[in-house]
Amino acid sequence: MVRQLGLLSVGNGSPGPTLPECHVLIELAGESPLTITRLAERLAVDKSTMSRTVGRLGRRGLVEASVKAADKRAKLVCLTPKGRRQVRRIDRQADRQVAAALELLAPADQAAVVEGLELYAKALTRSRAQRDFIVRPIRRSDNAALARLIRGVMREYGIADDPCAADGTEVDAMFEAYQRDRWAYFVVARGRRVVGGGGIGPLEGADDSICELRKMYFLPEARGLGLGRTLLDTCLATARELGYRTCYLETAGSMGEAHRLYERAGFRERKTPLGKTVYTSCERRFAMAL
Repeated sequence: MVRQLGLLSVGNGSPGPTLPECHVLIELAGESPLTITRLAERLAVDKSTMSRTVGRLGRRGLVEASVKAADKRAKLVCLTPKGRRQVRRIDRQADRQVAAALELLAPADQAAVVEGLELYAKALTRSRAQRDFIVRPIRRSDNAALARLIRGVMREYGIADDPCAADGTEVDAMFEAYQRDRWAYFVVARGRRVVGGGGIGPLEGADDSICELRKMYFLPEARGLGLGRTLLDTCLATARELGYRTCYLETAGSMGEAHRLYERAGFRERKTPLGKTVYTSCERRFAMAL
């Protein structure tokens, strides 16, 4: 796509704006004014690069900057009338370029291209967002934050009365609970803040080839970013390393996002339970061969 759209030949004697400049103009056409800091965040570049780009656009009369009244150090950038005319030219050229290619495709293929690009854009957004998070083994210092997280999420889904939430022995001392043979627990952290967690351990009442996916919960801020699959894959890989051949879980019927995650990962729903769990609010059961 880069080659066919000629993006590597930007400059090429053309008097028009460069590709980065085009993106700044397009952002300002959608919302104006914006600070240089906000523009840099939108386009994922550093502030100094954005300052230089805005400076070039200003010298060509396409944007103008003014000092923000509340903060003398922050400059507000907006389009000039000349800049708005340039954006309209950019839009027309882009529309012609894309339309010329799509017209060579059948309607069904056009729809497939649009759907594929939308899916890819969503995946890139999640990938970028994940950079702020890490998955790591639990530490003793995580205990208090995890206890609040687990109980908070269970209240959110209306299952706070379940014994697995009320049992302070495990929930209040998660690090100690998982320092046993063939047990493991991982947290998802954003800096020092714990935003999710999940682990595995032997399934009570079952043979030693079956493990249970245990206490996998996320705060709202960490949902929808693909972190659930990353954490789940970490738990399943660890289960394989520890010699388990089946992973089992029970979950509440209200946790629809979790059900879809498990099914996409390869879990299959069961009508009958495995082992001897004590959960009272977990109406759905899943298992997966490892």
